Amino acid sequence: MNTHTPPRFDPTRVAHLQGSFAPVTEEVEAADLEVTGVLPDALDGLYLRNGPNPRFTPIGSFLYPIDGDGMLHGIWLSEGRARYRNRFVRTPALLAEERAGRALWGGLESMITPDADQVGPELAGTFRDLPDVNVVRHGGRLLALAESDCPFRMGTGLETLGKEDFGGALPAGITAHPKIDPVTGEMVVFCYGLEPPHLTWSVIDRDGAVTRGPTPVDGVDEPMMIHDMALTARYAVLVLAPVFFDLGAAMAGGSFLAWRPERGTRVALIPRDGGPLRWASDEAFWMWHTVNAYDEGPGADAPVVLDYVQWSRLTVGGGSEDTADPVTGGLVRARIDPVAGSMARTMLDDTRVEFPRIDDRRIGSRHRHVALATDTGRTDLLPGEYDAVRWYDTETGTSQVWSAGNLSVGEPVFAPEPGRDTDGSGSGAGGTGSDEHGYWLTFATDRTDGSSWFLVIPAEDPTSGPVARARIPVRVPLGLHGCWLPTV
Repeated sequence: MNTHTPPRFDPTRVAHLQGSFAPVTEEVEAADLEVTGVLPDALDGLYLRNGPNPRFTPIGSFLYPIDGDGMLHGIWLSEGRARYRNRFVRTPALLAEERAGRALWGGLESMITPDADQVGPELAGTFRDLPDVNVVRHGGRLLALAESDCPFRMGTGLETLGKEDFGGALPAGITAHPKIDPVTGEMVVFCYGLEPPHLTWSVIDRDGAVTRGPTPVDGVDEPMMIHDMALTARYAVLVLAPVFFDLGAAMAGGSFLAWRPERGTRVALIPRDGGPLRWASDEAFWMWHTVNAYDEGPGADAPVVLDYVQWSRLTVGGGSEDTADPVTGGLVRARIDPVAGSMARTMLDDTRVEFPRIDDRRIGSRHRHVALATDTGRTDLLPGEYDAVRWYDTETGTSQVWSAGNLSVGEPVFAPEPGRDTDGSGSGAGGTGSDEHGYWLTFATDRTDGSSWFLVIPAEDPTSGPVARARIPVRVPLGLHGCWLPTV
């Protein structure tokens, strides 16, 4: 039994357990959702989002966006109609807590774990699974993803089927942001750990078979937190910002994440063909999410272009509570020279943004448009809360914004219109220069009454706002990541 006594914890004072972030406990489903506007007939499939949603009131601590039980929210679209279902990802820890009727595990920073009398010998003293960050479909598997652990496989009705270790080939799991190559169908993954090797990468083919098992990334001799990655035709790209795990501090009641800017930020270019690792380095910055990356030319030594959302230090949503050291950030493009080991960074847009997405069919190749959650400058938003969607054009350097008013919006996900591939022509309706034909999908919650909505925004004229809004029968807490799964 854990004898560490955590500091006093009051969940009512945690911003990310309140307002639009507050968890919901009811699992519901509804057919024929109330729709304002017209749902496009072309959209046939499932919009799915995962996010941290504690089933019971947290004890000890709560660290957004990592802590919390996973809950999947699904919108099935077909023939202009929509239905909804939400389900918890039922891990062994969640099942044990449901039997007890209360939380038994504390948040990550509290180090509270139950003893055998509470949960039996198999779970006693273990940390809980946290498949609450993202969700992907690959190789016939629907996977709820954790920060760095085995994902959980989900059924077509969002029922939990069990932990997925890919036939024993990836026993330590993967992280929450794998990247799927639209050309080869491969899913490239990484995983960080507290014990050596501290960082590995792997490859899973289009059919779900592991073709490269956990391969250590040389030069990483301390446990570090790395949330996202990018992919080019030649490289897996990992950004190693100076965020280190400090178990000693956690055991003493402090934070288990240490920001050490004097160490700088490094970028690992990992050749997908197994060639020698290449490193680049620069001054310290923090990154939660990449936009995309691509090789600038065909040669083996051609630079790599990486677009991402940058923060001046570790932060959750860019909150600026410390007025002496305010967090700054924006959309950045880095040009990484694999020969010189250097990177040149250019700020594309210094607006507060997060949750960047592109048309996933462009992963690993040149992209033009980026959609991001942003804000309009209002002061009553919580850290990580956004009230607008911004579209940035990397060719023209211009952006467009749709203000959501009283709605807090989530990550925008692109759903291409079937039969209309990206053509690169740069022509489109509404003067946007869009070469994507389809729709941006997201959940949004009204801050005035707590109602939640599913929004469908046309890519060819995004500033016109949603062409359809479907009312969700339960509030959908803000955050985190989702995907569009067309019917196949």
